[in-house]
Amino acid sequence: MTRPLIIGHRGAPGYRPEHTRSSYELAIQMGVDAVEPDLVVSRDGVLVIRHENELSTTTDVADRPEFADRRTTKRIDGLDHSGWFAEDFTWDELATLRCRERIPGIRPGSAAFDDQEPPLRLRDLLALLDDHRAGGREVLPVIEIKHAAYFASLGWDTAALLDTELVASGWGERRVVIESFELTALRQMRARGMRAELVFLIEADGIPADQLGDPAARSYADWLRPDGLDLLAAEVHGISPDKTIILAPDAEGRATGPAPLVDQAHERGLAVFTWTCRPENAFLLPEFQTGALAEYGEWRSEWAVLQKAGLDGVFVDHADLGVEMFSVETLT
Repeated sequence: MTRPLIIGHRGAPGYRPEHTRSSYELAIQMGVDAVEPDLVVSRDGVLVIRHENELSTTTDVADRPEFADRRTTKRIDGLDHSGWFAEDFTWDELATLRCRERIPGIRPGSAAFDDQEPPLRLRDLLALLDDHRAGGREVLPVIEIKHAAYFASLGWDTAALLDTELVASGWGERRVVIESFELTALRQMRARGMRAELVFLIEADGIPADQLGDPAARSYADWLRPDGLDLLAAEVHGISPDKTIILAPDAEGRATGPAPLVDQAHERGLAVFTWTCRPENAFLLPEFQTGALAEYGEWRSEWAVLQKAGLDGVFVDHADLGVEMFSVETLT
């Protein structure tokens, strides 16, 4: 069995605040094949690596008096959010912030590294990957576009911004994977002739944000039906469903998977990734939980179900555990 691509989800956020240079460096050191930056857009059109455009959960912006007046409420992807938003700051302003652990109650070890590093731009991460490549270590970027429809409403064409950035950094002709929960964004990448592999991210429920308000919209579940997979096979290179879809838990939270979805997608030529493998009880199916939320549960047992699915890629927060579990040595 060919092992899946092991992707450091936001670097190695099990050990360092997500999307920091040290988080990415640690993931690479631990042996991942790829790393995953999430992209939002600054006021001056810079692609900034943050999981969300709201900044207060992962930076010190709320403690910065010079930015107090920028706290606001916005409607994004159908929901109201209050806080400080990347699109209200220039890159130079964002670079003065310092990153923090997003879930300190679950990951106090990572929180010990709070307030030490600034955010990164996409170009910073690509330069870091270039440095590793020069040293003989090839690491793939798996780039997620966040809130594309929302940023389009502000006048930002994220496909154009990303295309320009990849070409300018020398990555336009190299292997890159681009993901989004919004098919519209991926279609725009394809229309531009970008060489990247396009992957449609799929939630366990709900509908894509770019389809809100459309009475004819397909839900994520609809896209996973045979006719939905047929349509996707003509538009993208792969899908990336929530791991619970692959685990297929019953009403008591016991895994019944691997679900047949992976084989069905492969039959149509679609690669299948899944997200996100995390060892803490807070993120495991009830069957595999053993104690307090921040403690590790029976993660190996849960991940073993995913291991049997024949996946093409897995996102992991703890890079070393992902390499241990999904390596060739583990599978043979």
